[in-house]
Amino acid sequence: MRPMTYLDHNATSPLRPEAKAAMQRAFELAGNASAIHASGRAARAVVDGAREQVAKLVNARVNDVVFASGGSEANALALWAAVFGSAGGITRLLASAIEHDSVLNTAAAIAERTGVECTHIPVTRDGVIDLDTLERILSEGNGRALVAVMAANNETGVIQPIEEVATRARFANAFLLVDAVQACGKIAFDFAALGADYLTLSAHKFGGPQGTGALVIRTRAPFAPLVPGGQEKGRRAGTENVIGIAGFGAAAECVVQDDVSQTARLREKFETTLRRRFPEVVIFGEAVPRLANTSNFAIPGVAAETAVVALDLDGVMVSSGAACSSGKVQQSHVLKAMGMPRELASCGLRVSFGWNSTDSDIDAALAALDTLVSRIRERKAA
Repeated sequence: MRPMTYLDHNATSPLRPEAKAAMQRAFELAGNASAIHASGRAARAVVDGAREQVAKLVNARVNDVVFASGGSEANALALWAAVFGSAGGITRLLASAIEHDSVLNTAAAIAERTGVECTHIPVTRDGVIDLDTLERILSEGNGRALVAVMAANNETGVIQPIEEVATRARFANAFLLVDAVQACGKIAFDFAALGADYLTLSAHKFGGPQGTGALVIRTRAPFAPLVPGGQEKGRRAGTENVIGIAGFGAAAECVVQDDVSQTARLREKFETTLRRRFPEVVIFGEAVPRLANTSNFAIPGVAAETAVVALDLDGVMVSSGAACSSGKVQQSHVLKAMGMPRELASCGLRVSFGWNSTDSDIDAALAALDTLVSRIRERKAA
């Protein structure tokens, strides 16, 4: 069989051996973590241990970590729970235009059902939130706001100025939700110092299992559970996913030891060679700080939909900057918010590296791109 090259870690990162081992140990536990007998206590010990590992990863208090089914649920839970928990205090939701759909769609649903005002904050052509516009909207609006800004964008890797956003939010007496799903494990986080009220995480973005995430909540931040119950200190009912949580904790412990400089070196090698071979390439967000593992680029005339399929046939797995819906390619809302022309955005490809990426992966991806572009140019010249 043809060797496979996986370069789509921003979609999901392969399970780390340490996470798999922790999950296999948890598989042997028969108890419910809410039970008081020996089996239940053993399961509870796994959950509590993982909670400590996740809290340590972002420098949060252990009791501030609430486990959820993933980043999307954690984002939705934060928004709904904040609005309901504020007892009418939050009247505005301000979200950057490049937020994940789990934030944008949830904010829109809240606005439709409750009358809370929802506003999108624009970004610059480099994909960075427009701080001046955020400050103006915060100062001009009526009522208390909840601001949602991701730490780093999942498509472009552009890192947002969260400290400056937090400063403006605090000055306006607004709450702050930071989606750290894509950034956690790739840049350092200090929840205690960040100034955020809510922080969301997802295990599978850095080598943990899919279907497990967390919401970190600052003490005294408004919060009303969507499903009341006894688990997670009354903040999220439902039997804990002990196996997934065990893997989450193990991955969180591993990720702090990752060598980010190695990932940055791989991306530098990839983009330097890419530019040398294809001088017309456009790398989105290259002028501003980005996650060291992410490269979102377009080779004009090479449609992303075609490229993803062709590269896959060559054994190289990457993703498109465009979202597919019902078989139709739509422009990425992130690249659209950055003001990219549709014809360029439709060529957007995302390559993302992770904990097990190697130089041979880079070589394979570049070779496959060479073959694809040569084939397209030959066809056009014929």
